[in-house]
Amino acid sequence: MTLRRPTALESGGSLPGVRLAYETWGSLAADGANAVLVLHALTGDSHVAGPAGPGHPTTGWWDALIGPGRALDTDRWFVVAPNVLGGCQGSTGPSSRRPGGAHWGGDFPDLTVRDQVTAEAELADELGIGRWAAVIGGSMGGMRALEWAVSRPDRTGSLLVLAAPAAASAEQIAWGAVQISAIRTDPGWRGGHYHSASPGNGPHHGLGLARRIAHVTYRSEPELGTRFGRKAQAGEDPGRGGRYQVESYLDHHAAKLVQRFDAGSYVTLTAAMNGHDVGRGRGGIAQALRRARMPALVSGVDSDRLYPLAQQAELAALLPGADRLRTVESPYGHDGFLIETGQVGALVRELLPGTTDGRASP
Repeated sequence: MTLRRPTALESGGSLPGVRLAYETWGSLAADGANAVLVLHALTGDSHVAGPAGPGHPTTGWWDALIGPGRALDTDRWFVVAPNVLGGCQGSTGPSSRRPGGAHWGGDFPDLTVRDQVTAEAELADELGIGRWAAVIGGSMGGMRALEWAVSRPDRTGSLLVLAAPAAASAEQIAWGAVQISAIRTDPGWRGGHYHSASPGNGPHHGLGLARRIAHVTYRSEPELGTRFGRKAQAGEDPGRGGRYQVESYLDHHAAKLVQRFDAGSYVTLTAAMNGHDVGRGRGGIAQALRRARMPALVSGVDSDRLYPLAQQAELAALLPGADRLRTVESPYGHDGFLIETGQVGALVRELLPGTTDGRASP
């Protein structure tokens, strides 16, 4: 969908002609009261559920949660999942063409999480959704979900935040900055103006390196140790220039991302995550979160070393509508919020219990 008016940015400018790709499941009720917003993580997209197909090389990233009889029961709920502003899976981002025809590239404006939510609110307006029954997100999606709750509490009926903080910490900013640097120091970066380069001449090496760094933070040390240990990759000798199995694993994930994701979007979205702070300009985190009085569930993964449980415990303590922290038990680290769909589904069902008219319970 192309938004009707330029999207206002926190920086003071605006972004014209914004397009947001999105997918939906179920049917919107006549009064619009059964709409649920699902928000994806950094390299995710709008394909939350469904089989692989054109533009989506894999099954939906929360496929087990959406459909008839599932946690997000599409016989009751109208589920909407947009691709984030600044992304590269159909929504306007650095790889998009600006008015006039050239790629935005390095001229694409800096974005904040608040800008992304502004665009999502405009999408909701276009879809005729005045208030979400629930806003649900994990990791970067959890940051946006929090921003919805704080900036638009009247439009957020209930809230589920998974594996996300109220504000990015110094260590999280550091991890993001290293990944951004890996991309920007690639000779193929060209100041972000590489989209017209011949195939293979973009910042693919830098993007792959950024993904390797990130993926280490997404998993737990015990899981990597159990899975790979110090074993060599088959047919390779690390003592003679070969790889360990864990290196091959990181190479595999880097190669996959380079084939489907734009380096400029990776930089734009990572910088937005580094700037995430719901308390900025609002009197601090505690005061900002007091605006979000809707029913809320906050959950983290017990083995998450990127967004540790202490950050979700802070949210659970400060959100007026949250009673306690829920913990997802998983050996998989931060990625547990994507992998442990049984536990996540139970949280969704708790947030959205059955009612006779399809509305979220207060």
